[in-house]
Amino acid sequence: RSCSFTGFSTVQSRKLAKSLSRSSVRSRMSLKSPKAYNSLQKGAVIWDPKPLQVKKIFEALKKGLNEYLEAHQAELDYLSGRHKDTKRNSRLAFYYDLDKQIRSVERYIRKLEFHISKVEELYEAYCIQCRLRDGATNMKHAFSLSPSTKASRESLVELYKNFQECTEDMCLIEGALEVHLGEFHLKMKGLVGFARLCPGDQYEVFVRLGRQKWRLKGKIETDDSQTWDEEEKIFIPNLHEKFEIKVTELRGLATILVGVVMCDSINFFTTKPQAIIVDITELGTIKLQLEVLW
Repeated sequence: RSCSFTGFSTVQSRKLAKSLSRSSVRSRMSLKSPKAYNSLQKGAVIWDPKPLQVKKIFEALKKGLNEYLEAHQAELDYLSGRHKDTKRNSRLAFYYDLDKQIRSVERYIRKLEFHISKVEELYEAYCIQCRLRDGATNMKHAFSLSPSTKASRESLVELYKNFQECTEDMCLIEGALEVHLGEFHLKMKGLVGFARLCPGDQYEVFVRLGRQKWRLKGKIETDDSQTWDEEEKIFIPNLHEKFEIKVTELRGLATILVGVVMCDSINFFTTKPQAIIVDITELGTIKLQLEVLW
């Protein structure tokens, strides 16, 4: 590998290093300041891109957006069919009402199509920067195996700058993608524990996603029903973080940890509400049931 790279001229290596810099995402698309994005705010800057995680989120997001697009296209087809029938029957009031509904659905479809194209554009730019970053890494490795000269040292400095710039651009694009992830609406459905849950027991559930937190308390009533002081919370999806769910039992002034689990959000990007049941204890004797709507 070292011998094959030695034959690569210094001029060529410099040209390639400069081309990496010219291909930067900064010259191809306008990106906002890092402070505009959820995971790039002060105190939470992430300079460690995670291409595999981004790929999984992108594929789940695109699939969910296409599901919404198909559902609204089906609604549009149905309304258009009724629109034609109504026009023949001359029911003007109903006809104009349908016309308004059709235009509203058409506008929403155009927004979805733009949303999908924007997500695809961002991910394409991300992949380009990822390949450029990998190329800079491979070239740095090859230069390190070749004899050190002034020209090779200069090329290494240039490659390091390109690597840093690609890394920064990837993080900026990750932040831009987060803006397009929508919202997760979580609903508390209660604990499931069979014999483990007794009337009078009190529990606290703590849900965290990055810096977003939801703390709620509940009580098991005498008829085995459950009352919670809060039932719904909105979370903004995050590329890098998973849901952390912690359940504790409240006994007077003491608290007893029931369990802590991590929950990935990839399966939440869908049009239908998702019923999520997670095992809080290792044996599954206590479970937490949530409903997630994206």
